[in-house]
Amino acid sequence: MATDNSVTLVGNVTRDPELRFTNTGQPTASFGLAVNRRWQNRQTQEWEEAVSFFDVVCWREMAENVSETLTKGARVMVAGRLEQRSWETQDGDKRSKIEVVADEIGPSLRWATAQITRNERKGPNDGSPRGGGGNRQQSAPPQAAPDNGGGYGFDEEPF
Repeated sequence: MATDNSVTLVGNVTRDPELRFTNTGQPTASFGLAVNRRWQNRQTQEWEEAVSFFDVVCWREMAENVSETLTKGARVMVAGRLEQRSWETQDGDKRSKIEVVADEIGPSLRWATAQITRNERKGPNDGSPRGGGGNRQQSAPPQAAPDNGGGYGFDEEPF
């Protein structure tokens, strides 16, 4: 039995991302995503369309970047996993929903361009108000890669 739970979606942001913070100061952002599917009915030769709506949740630095960058209508690609969340309303009704917890979010460049601005990485002792990821471990500096015809070496980053 397969246990892989991954999903990749391309769609339009339906509402501006909402940035919130947990009780421990962890940033989280959520937004809606509409994924359109369009096809031509072979019998009528008319175009038909179906739309699926998803709630997307992201955490930490990605949450802050998403809230500063995305706006309603932006076309994005989201890679992540499906997660079910359950709760009980004040009236005692049980509710649940399935959300996409994002691992990566990026602009779709099919019909638009984007300018990438790299943020400074925050280390465990950077003095940030939320602790700056105190469980990160330092790693050895990467080794240089042989010249691969204009690509990026291990010691340089693409942005």
